[in-house]
Amino acid sequence: MVRSITRRRALQGVALGGLAAPMLNTVTAYAQSGAFNWQRFKGQTVEVLMETGPRADLMKKYQKEFLDQTGIKLGIEVIPEQQARQKVAIELNSGKPSFDLFNFAFHVQKRQFEKAGWLLEITDWLKDPQMMPAEYELGDVSKLGMSFATTSDGKVNALPILCDYFMVYYNKELFAKKGVAFPKTLDEMMAAAAALNDRSAGISGFVGRGVRNANVVLWTQLLSGWGQETVTGKPLRLITDTPDAIASAEYYKKLLSSYGPAGIAGFNWNEAQGLFMQGKAAMWIDATGFAAPVEDKTKSRVVGKVGYGVPPSGPKGHGSVTFGTGMAIPKNAARKEAAYYTMLWMTGPKMAGRMLQVGGGIPFRTAPLKDPAVLSTLTVPREWADCAAGCAPISMPGLPVIVPVTEFRDVIGTALTNLLGGADPATEMKRATAEFKPVLDKSEAS
Repeated sequence: MVRSITRRRALQGVALGGLAAPMLNTVTAYAQSGAFNWQRFKGQTVEVLMETGPRADLMKKYQKEFLDQTGIKLGIEVIPEQQARQKVAIELNSGKPSFDLFNFAFHVQKRQFEKAGWLLEITDWLKDPQMMPAEYELGDVSKLGMSFATTSDGKVNALPILCDYFMVYYNKELFAKKGVAFPKTLDEMMAAAAALNDRSAGISGFVGRGVRNANVVLWTQLLSGWGQETVTGKPLRLITDTPDAIASAEYYKKLLSSYGPAGIAGFNWNEAQGLFMQGKAAMWIDATGFAAPVEDKTKSRVVGKVGYGVPPSGPKGHGSVTFGTGMAIPKNAARKEAAYYTMLWMTGPKMAGRMLQVGGGIPFRTAPLKDPAVLSTLTVPREWADCAAGCAPISMPGLPVIVPVTEFRDVIGTALTNLLGGADPATEMKRATAEFKPVLDKSEAS
């Protein structure tokens, strides 16, 4: 259900706070009197590159609806995530992209795209009544979502499509058998993992990412309990060897080593998810987007037994690390305006609600999470949506927005994996910080 609001109200939200000066107005050639018109660029074909996943599935499913609404045809290419990232970077760098619109992970490629100047700035269009329909409700897009889509100098060059909050998946049946309450603090979570861990029955008190690179986001989730991120200042500098960073690494080591399954140093999200779906793990912390398979009766043994909880608070903070995905238009795209209309449709309230309904991710919007028409047709439990709504106010970046983010994950991730083999947290975090510091310094200097 889409609520109509005035354009003035839509533009009053925090999303437009501090927008930069206008960009070069490429709409002039299409100028016409009157309000927004979805048919304004009919007859054009927009080439879209999408990563494999629920968003691509939804775009393909409803492309006929979009054609009827706008007169714009879509050519949709869907390829796996890593291939898509490589293709996007190569073609944007060439200056002759084969696509007019694409989706990407803010935490992986935002800084790279910004520094290269590859994306079309859309700041002006968001304030133009002929290019921004009131029903888009820009003011409903979260502050975090718009911060992801905004460059360091205040220009908007993307629109947020969905976010993944980190939440706790827990097995209610195992908790009930042991009389354990859902933990509200990290101390309580450690105690719960100890109480629920039963090696004789093959039950792990906790499961999560232990493998190098992937494990960093679980650690940053725990680090949020100490009220800290991984970088600070301008230019950015590492703070991954502070007393709080080391304390969170010690917590990570104990939780996974003492109460995780054998071989957890090799676990990524899929191995952790598999163990949880077999009913062999009491708790699992990971992203919201994994609810659909957990609740799939053909794949999961814990359907109807799963609880969804906001991550516990720590001694100094309370956060839910968040990862965002957006859509953007190449600066050299052939059909910029029609691509922008496509982006409005894909990131708007209606498609956001559909994405939520299938458990494909949480939109950077609040209205769908409160819309009875959307919530009544969820294919996952309502508790999942309620938990996501609870994560939103405490959301925070889960990775530093830097160009060498993959190297960061590799270096810090190696230290975390070493902890699971018995290494000392202080020694490893200091070593990893010293190793990555010159990489970050060089990147920031350039």
